[in-house]
Amino acid sequence: MIRQPAVAGQFYSASPDTLAADVTRYLGAAAPPQPAIALVSPHAGLMYSGHVAGAVYAEVSITSTVILIGPNHSGIGPPLSLYPNGTWMIPGGAVQVDHDLASAILAEFPRAEADTSAHLREHCLEVQLPFLHRLCPDLHIVPIVLGHMPETVYEEFGLCLARIIRDRANRQTGEAWPLLVASTDLTHYEPDSIVRAKDHHAIDAVQRLDPAGLSTAVRQHRITMCGFGATLTVLHAARALGARRGSLVRYATSGDITGEHDQVVGYAGLTIA
Repeated sequence: MIRQPAVAGQFYSASPDTLAADVTRYLGAAAPPQPAIALVSPHAGLMYSGHVAGAVYAEVSITSTVILIGPNHSGIGPPLSLYPNGTWMIPGGAVQVDHDLASAILAEFPRAEADTSAHLREHCLEVQLPFLHRLCPDLHIVPIVLGHMPETVYEEFGLCLARIIRDRANRQTGEAWPLLVASTDLTHYEPDSIVRAKDHHAIDAVQRLDPAGLSTAVRQHRITMCGFGATLTVLHAARALGARRGSLVRYATSGDITGEHDQVVGYAGLTIA
């Protein structure tokens, strides 16, 4: 199966040369990348959040396989949709799905369903690929989008992913663990000062690797965090894999780019190691 880009020319440039130049600019000149278990990255148009995504990707050593988890914005497809095999195209490149790892997840977690329909128009994973492909041209991915489910399911899924990752490492000695990526934006369409205050609570919980604290923050402060389930899943998996800390690399709002501060969206890039 070949998945064509859904949001090229909208969320990022459809020109391979222009996209490559944009990604280079967003990645910047960071210190040597460090190993990480997971990261959190935004998924707005690169013109709004690309500088945040680029900053966090520049911090991390990208492994040859990445498990991408984000929200299902459209509601199409099953609640836990895993793209099982094939190729994802981006302008100027192609990324292969890791069929073996995808099959292992489907076999171990019955709620996960092999599905392409939820992914065809979804942008939250696609906008991660220009960065990942640039940093690891031989990249393989497992694309997963989540609908609204009980929080216990996110926990169970995260723990299942951790078991599969450990088992894969035991069988493939010397291979780096697949990197986990949670794709999410934070508070949506409120005044800049309110967005920043609300987002502080969510970021603090992620830095503490505290899924329960994140859940409490989202409920109490009414944080419209679209990738809440994806972030919970990744936090549970990372903790089970021995993560000790989360670190904020960059935070911004759309108002930093547009100059309009009445209705903004918050973006955070965090590493988990």
